[in-house]
This record gives sequence, C-alpha cells and structure tokens, in this order.
Amino acid sequence: MKKWLILLALLIVAAVLVVWLVGREQAGEPEMPATPQAPEKPEVPGEVLTTAPFTGMQGNGPYDSRAVMAVINNHPAARPQTGLVEADMVFELIAEYNITRFLALYQSQFPVNIGPVRSARDYFVELADAYDAFFVAHGYSPEAKQLLDSGVVDHINGMQYDGTLFKRSLDRVAPHNSYITYENVELAMEMTDASSNYSMKAPYAFSAPGSNDKLGEQAASIEVTYGGDPLFASNYAYDAESQLYARSSGGTATADKETSQPIEIANVLVIETAHDTIDAKGRQEIDLTSGGQALLFREGIVQEITWRAENGMLVPVDENGTAELTQGKTWVHIIPDSPGIGQAVQYSP
Repeated sequence: MKKWLILLALLIVAAVLVVWLVGREQAGEPEMPATPQAPEKPEVPGEVLTTAPFTGMQGNGPYDSRAVMAVINNHPAARPQTGLVEADMVFELIAEYNITRFLALYQSQFPVNIGPVRSARDYFVELADAYDAFFVAHGYSPEAKQLLDSGVVDHINGMQYDGTLFKRSLDRVAPHNSYITYENVELAMEMTDASSNYSMKAPYAFSAPGSNDKLGEQAASIEVTYGGDPLFASNYAYDAESQLYARSSGGTATADKETSQPIEIANVLVIETAHDTIDAKGRQEIDLTSGGQALLFREGIVQEITWRAENGMLVPVDENGTAELTQGKTWVHIIPDSPGIGQAVQYSP
C-alpha cells in the first residue's frame, strides 16, 4: 500500500513540474542562458603607408591636399627665405637677365609662413597649371597678368591683397618683404572657390636611398651658375652619411630664416632649354615643352640624361624611360641652352 502511495506522490510531483514548465514558456519567461563565450577581439589593421607623389617618401598620409606653388624671391636682400625647407620640389629659373627666382612646390607638407613672395612670370604660371597647383605670387609681368586674368590657374596675388592676406615684414624693404601664411593660402582657396584636393598623377619615379646602381661619375661637389654673377651661383655638397646634398648660394648656406634649418635635398636636376630676352628689363621667354639635355645628381653620382615635358611637367628621362629619382626633395635648375650645361655646371668627386 505504501509503495502505491509513494508512486502516486512521484506522479503528482512530475505533473506539477510539467504544468510549471509549460506555464513559464507560455508566460514568455526566458530560459536560463547558456554561458556566454568571450567575444573575439577585432583585428587591428596595420598602418597603411601612402606615398607622397612628388618625393616618393612613404608616410601615414594621406597625401591628398592640392599642391601649392609659390614664387619665392631669390635676391640677396631676400635671403634667407622662409618655407623652402618644406617644399617637395623647387624650380629655379631666370626672372630677368641672370637673376633667378624660385617656384616652390608644396604637397606633402606645408610651412607656416612662405616668403618673401615675388612677382610671376608667364612660365611660372604655365608650370603651376601643369602641376594643377594653387598659384601664389605678388605681382606679375604683363604676359603673366594676361594668363592670370584668363583664369588658366586658380591663384591669389599680393597686388590685390597686400596688407590683408599678404603681410609685410618690418626687417626688410619692399619688394623683398611680402609673406603669406599657409592658413591664408587655405583661406584664399575658399575665397576663389578653388578645389583643395589633389587630383592628378605625378609622373615621377623613385627609388630608396642606397639603390642607385646607375653608372656615372662621382659628383660630391656641384656648382650651377646663371651668368657671371656669383651671388646667383648655387653650390651643393654631398654628405655620404645622410645621402643628401646641402645647398649654398653666394657663399652662404641656404637655410630657413625662422628655424635656421638647412636645405638638404636628395636630387639636383639640371635641364637646359632655349631662353630669349623679350624686353628691356631682361625678362625671358623660356621653352618648357621641347625637352633637351639634362644632368641628374643623386647619391653622389651624376647621370647624363635628357628631359621631356609630360602634360607640362618636367620629367627626367634615361635610356629606360623615366629616370628614377632618389626618395626625397628635388631642386630643379632650368638654365639657358646657351652657353648650356657644359659651361653652367661644374662638378667634382
């Protein structure tokens, strides 16, 4: 009798348990959760390196800012200049007679201040157009003004913004004292509705330092002259440890006025082309399209090459096509084909 009672009690307990479980499910009560697994840690991507288009240097970029090209004064009264250290490329050209001026190209980095800013020539404007750069100058020749007025390049000029976007320093006299900040260059882009984005393909090829296997003469010391004035002679001394060239002009090292940082560059490219004097002030007409002879100095070696204009950009060429530059900054000398490279350029081991 007792066994039946025990069995009956067990059946009653089981029935009650079933009713309770069904009631929980109908009531929507959650079941006991399973023990959660530890979430997988997301993979952190490695640093993505990008390449600066005009130096070939790798960094964390992105190098997507529009290039800026500024005309920089090279008169002895304008030295030392401000902002040349940050330039990816510097083009040195005759402005009048044998007096040179710089056209500094900024893209991978931008200085706080730029100057002294000087007046434009038509071939400066043409280069800015070719490199799709925002063009900065203070003044212009008649030919340059005609191009600028036609809207061929986005630009800002100190003739219209002297004392506002362009500031005069008090330690120098005009026209050797006009400066502009990069902040005001950006403001000028907004004012002129100019794009601030990099949107073209640079035609240059680069190799890492130490990979120059080209045959050539040793060239640790270089001098590039424009006529007989030693104040406008450029000298370069190669340092094998840094694999860079230090620049000097008129016997004085080229350095930044504000920081005293010296100019050190990886490549010196000298190209010769036709120059013609077009007026009594010694202004020039310079052929930047026909190509011609060139010398490329890098890693203490000189190569005899040629140059060509590729969509208006000046490109070194060797027997294999585009000649490689060493990663880093480049100084481009554009010299008259008369007397030519043979007399304008001297170098020694």
